[in-house]
Amino acid sequence: MTLDYQTIKHVHLSAAGLSLALFVLRGAWRTVSPERLAARWVRVVPHVIDTVLLVSALWLAWQVGSGAAPWITAKVVALLAYIVLGSFALKRGRTPGIRAAAFFAALATFGYIVSVAIAKSPWGALARL
Repeated sequence: MTLDYQTIKHVHLSAAGLSLALFVLRGAWRTVSPERLAARWVRVVPHVIDTVLLVSALWLAWQVGSGAAPWITAKVVALLAYIVLGSFALKRGRTPGIRAAAFFAALATFGYIVSVAIAKSPWGALARL
């Protein structure tokens, strides 16, 4: 079985959608029903999805090569920031204010990643100005 670019791209896009959906769900649970965050699947599945997301991003970057390096590098760096911010939003943030700020910063970072992917520019949505 060979993994072509389109297959990995679909895996990547699916992992991105799942990552965002679970992040928002866990953020809501953190506020209204924190006991749900203790379920084993809630602690394991997001890490698996984010690992698939990162590995597929790196694989796509390798496939595209150095010609597209600036925008792909921006996406990978922003993906790492999204993961770190998400960690502070859901677990490591010491106060509700820090967790809320990290949550919205993570959502903004996710939006930036999507805009970079669409624009094929590290400037994201600003590239069209």
